[in-house]
Amino acid sequence: MNALFKGEYDGFITYKELKKHGDFGLGTFDALDGEMIRLDGKFYQIKVDGIAYPIDDLMETPFAQVTFFDIDKAVLLNDSLNYTQLKHYLDDLLPTENMIYAFKIEGSFEYIKTRSVPKQNKPYPPLDEVLKNQTIFEFHYINGTMIGFWFPEYMEGVSSLGYHFHFITEDRTAGGHLLECRLQNVSIEIDYTTKFHMVLPEGVEDLAKEQEHTLVMS
Repeated sequence: MNALFKGEYDGFITYKELKKHGDFGLGTFDALDGEMIRLDGKFYQIKVDGIAYPIDDLMETPFAQVTFFDIDKAVLLNDSLNYTQLKHYLDDLLPTENMIYAFKIEGSFEYIKTRSVPKQNKPYPPLDEVLKNQTIFEFHYINGTMIGFWFPEYMEGVSSLGYHFHFITEDRTAGGHLLECRLQNVSIEIDYTTKFHMVLPEGVEDLAKEQEHTLVMS
């Protein structure tokens, strides 16, 4: 994640290879060309137009997190919660703050706000500059799935700390990186993850490159 923030957007692992390591996850694409979602064994690319596109096996990623999703805990939530309230609710479901968790939140949403970013050209700007040109998408009374992870504080730099979610609609046509939501009626499934495997690119040239990675979790 540190490398991504610094503008290291060159892909180095293909999606053909990545699919061997998980049926669930999120990430991005070479040159930061949109938001990636992996759900039910399929990859989707949410481009700057907000549309979900199928992914070619030979496309590459500079950053992705995937796992084979196994349900360790499942709950039904009928309360109307916004994103901040949801994160507090999820906090109470976690048995410890020392593990990684994968989340699948599926059902009806009163409101969803997502984003995507345009493909970048070299020399790549840092991520905070890219986000100034992000495109926002809003959905009202929509069915879909939130895909996400929670990482503990001691893994700073490896991943986003805390919660990181992407969203895709039930018909798999639209979505993006989650910015805000309000739940209506959802199921929450959690996969407890006690180990991960990090893949680094070959030919490391500097510290930023060295930190660029794909996480494969189990």
